[in-house]
Amino acid sequence: MSDPLLTRLTPPDVGKDLADRVVDTFATTTGPLGEVLVARSTEGVTYVRPVDDPDGFRAEYRRRLGRPLVPDDRSVPAIDARTRVDLRACSSFERDVLDATASIPAGQTRPYGWVAREVGRPAAVRAVGTVLARNPVPLIVPCHRVTRADGSLGRYMLGEAAKARLLAAEGADLDRLAGFTTAGVVLIGSDTTGIACLPSCHHARRITDAHRVPFRSAAAAREAGYRGCLVCRPGM
Repeated sequence: MSDPLLTRLTPPDVGKDLADRVVDTFATTTGPLGEVLVARSTEGVTYVRPVDDPDGFRAEYRRRLGRPLVPDDRSVPAIDARTRVDLRACSSFERDVLDATASIPAGQTRPYGWVAREVGRPAAVRAVGTVLARNPVPLIVPCHRVTRADGSLGRYMLGEAAKARLLAAEGADLDRLAGFTTAGVVLIGSDTTGIACLPSCHHARRITDAHRVPFRSAAAAREAGYRGCLVCRPGM
């Protein structure tokens, strides 16, 4: 699996006693939704959360990562999808899930089941949801691009309104996608190519009304003789 996040991760080092490392720091910086609290190790960003509870931020960091935080009085760069992260405190499964999520193109969405297939655990949809609900670095690893199976946006740790705002800022046509969800459409086929895509795939966006074939399931698309898009990989 090819993913852009992997090049920004430090090598897995789960066996190392992380408590022996230099104490991590935290500061306020900006992200796509405004100000956030950011914790950093010497290798990259380790944790991102809203700015409303600094004491709770430090306590939760200590609980989850097992080490303290100290304030950083230096200027911290704004965060975005290109920011280097340090996910060594995550399990291998958690890193796989976050890597797959980071490969979703901006302005597009993928269901939880897609992420589960990408990491080779197609039955682990609920476990994938748990990992993303606890994503240590939202706004960097874009868990806002992961949706329910029917295409509806679903929950987001920073709020459903924030999820919609992020996707809209990336160019997603939320009204169009909501229309497909309401109609029960989970795949869009092209009768000129015989290829079926997830509705948010950039190839699906180019299918004109006259050649668009809606499907309510991958099985229905297969039975109609369609094959899955190699870009969005809808699991057919």
